[in-house]
Amino acid sequence: MLLLEERPLGAIVLDIEGTTTDIAFVKNTLFPYATERLEAFVAEIAPTAEGQAILAQVRAEVGDANLSVEGCIAQLLAWAKADQKVTPLKAVQGMIWDEGYRTKAYYSHVYDDAAAHIQEWHRRGVPLYIYSSGSIAAQKLLFAHTIVGDLTPCFQGYFDTTTGAKVDATSYEKIANTLGIAAGELLFLSDHPGELAAAQHAGWQVYAVQRPGTPDFDSDLPTVRHFGELQIHFDNA
Repeated sequence: MLLLEERPLGAIVLDIEGTTTDIAFVKNTLFPYATERLEAFVAEIAPTAEGQAILAQVRAEVGDANLSVEGCIAQLLAWAKADQKVTPLKAVQGMIWDEGYRTKAYYSHVYDDAAAHIQEWHRRGVPLYIYSSGSIAAQKLLFAHTIVGDLTPCFQGYFDTTTGAKVDATSYEKIANTLGIAAGELLFLSDHPGELAAAQHAGWQVYAVQRPGTPDFDSDLPTVRHFGELQIHFDNA
């Protein structure tokens, strides 16, 4: 049996930014790369089926079925500059980041302890999942092109904002139902108090992850500074 301290553990669900990956990589590398290319990229793909789907999502989000392509691009740029976690923006960003990874413009940052424990947990048979505001495509790209190599074989699945907002407890209920694992046997690791509170409200086990340079948690949340502090026991392994 897999245990976190004395509680049964069926799977671990990981946040990305500030948990497995330095916020600076996302903020200073990925976001600027996508924002600088967004206008030209969306204009180029607009006539395609993929582009039309993105434009339809933007129009639905703002409630204007007749919004022009230029208006959609302006809205996407506004969301990007405001760092809004909106599904069509995340989809476009993921498509642009794909270009950056393919051209080796950058590699993803992953904390050493996160990479080591993700690989070790996978080796020991721990089911691992990602739940991030970035699109599932962007999540897979990030873990496929890390500074330590391709980590995607370590994960059994991915969740994004199409499941629901990360600060909404019902999102975690949906994930538990999808996985077929009791909420109390799911562990969520994140650097975001609101996300952790939502997961707790849904009955999950949670740990806050405190990384160098991030604000201290002003709460009673259990906190670790690296993954090695998690007391995971592999009984009968």
